[in-house]
Amino acid sequence: MVSDLADFLSFEVKKELAERYFGFRRLIEEDKESFASRVRESEISLAQLVCRDLVRIYILLQTEELIAEFLVTCGLDERLFYDPYLLDSPTIRQRVFAGVHPRGLTLAGKFKRLFLDCYEELEAHVGRYRERLAELQAQWEVIDEEIRLFSRRHDLGGIMDFLRRLDGGAASGPLASGPQPAGEGNLAQRMQLSPPPPVDTLLTIMPAVPTIGRIRHQLKDLAGRAYARHGRKLLPAILDQLRAT
Repeated sequence: MVSDLADFLSFEVKKELAERYFGFRRLIEEDKESFASRVRESEISLAQLVCRDLVRIYILLQTEELIAEFLVTCGLDERLFYDPYLLDSPTIRQRVFAGVHPRGLTLAGKFKRLFLDCYEELEAHVGRYRERLAELQAQWEVIDEEIRLFSRRHDLGGIMDFLRRLDGGAASGPLASGPQPAGEGNLAQRMQLSPPPPVDTLLTIMPAVPTIGRIRHQLKDLAGRAYARHGRKLLPAILDQLRAT
């Protein structure tokens, strides 16, 4: 009878320990999966929108000189999503301008308005992208803290020591008189939780771009020079492609 009671109590203690350990661990794993899913979603949706907006602007500006001036005006130090091939590819041009309806009475007016519209969309999408990055960074910090707390409160080696002593076995670790059983150290390492990679290693970090109200004059000047150089030929080609889709 006493032996049965001891076995029952031992089983209940083990069950509670396992439920607590794996229950908290499962919650952290679910948080990590949610984080990874939101990173993928941001990369597929928001990052692609920012990329599309920048490619549109690069195509309208065409020349290295105007593109470099635009990036300086916007405070973008790197040529994000830039490749010279993008400027002359009819397929990419058709794809990124799909659904666009340039406004204006004259060709020059339509070109300038299209350029400003592209920048307004870039500003909005960069803002949403940066908000998502801030949310992901906050989520990463929560997961990192959860793992730290979990590791402090649920030392796997200590739990296994306790279970062995509960079963009448020899203790290991600081209470042990002999070496730790083979394989337990590797098991503890394999079971160790680690946070997901930092946000800045998973997604492009972008600075905020100026509001269109702050740099409207500079943008109009860029659009005017771009139109004077190549806009008379470029915009009709874009419009022809849009009508063909």
